[in-house]
This record gives sequence, structure tokens and C-alpha cells, in this order.
Amino acid sequence: MVLRRQVSRAALLSFAAFAMAAATSRADSPADSNAIHAGPCTKRADGRLVTLEIDPKPVRHMRELTFRVTIEPCDGMPQHLLLDLAMPGMVMGRNQVRLSRRNGCTWEGRGLIVRCMSGRTLWRATLLSPGPGNPVFTFDVRD
Repeated sequence: MVLRRQVSRAALLSFAAFAMAAATSRADSPADSNAIHAGPCTKRADGRLVTLEIDPKPVRHMRELTFRVTIEPCDGMPQHLLLDLAMPGMVMGRNQVRLSRRNGCTWEGRGLIVRCMSGRTLWRATLLSPGPGNPVFTFDVRD
């Protein structure tokens, strides 16, 4: 009886710790690229430098935006890339921006970040590409 109670408590504590960690990583993950409101953000991914720039600034909901990605070195990269826009921890419809190669190592496309009914502003832009391993830029969108 005592052993059963101890096992039940341990299972409950393990479940609670797992649930708290999952909730924290999903909903409360901090924005790592809020500099996006001032200028481009750069990350290293699979030996390449990937830079994301969004115009106009500050980045706001419900406005047509220009998304620009620069990848260096860009050898072997395709003519088109996809930028997936999503909210961490939120199931949303697909929102992907098709980026076309403009010149050299720069791709560009136009898209929209929708306003979330919950009032949340944390967004994640994931570059879907075969080369630099899908780097993720997380940022808050301004109202």
C-alpha cells in the first residue's frame, strides 16, 4: 500500500514536471530575434549564414510585408524557398511565403502575418530549405 502511494506520487510529480516544461517551451518561449524591428537578423545554420529581414518596420499584423532572406554561401541553393510563418504552441492554418531568388544570394517574397484572436504576438518564421537546415527566427509582432 505504501509502495503504491509512493509510485503514484512519483508518477504524478513526473507528469506535472513534464506538463510544465512543455507549456513553458510552447507558449512562453521568448522571442530571440526581436531585433527584426530595427534591422536584419542573422543565424548560423549548417555552416551557412542565414539573414532574415522583414519590411516595413516595425513588423505589424495585417499589413503586407516583404520578406527577404540572404544565405551565404548560397551555392547549390534552389531558385525558390518557403518561409513558414506560425505561432509557437498554436495550431494555425498554413501561412507560407514563397521566396524567389532575386540576385546573388538573396530571395524575396511578400506575405502577411495575421492577428491572433487570443491577442498573442509571438511568431516563428522557419526557412524551409534543403541547404541550411531550416533555421528559425522567433519574434514579437507589434500592434
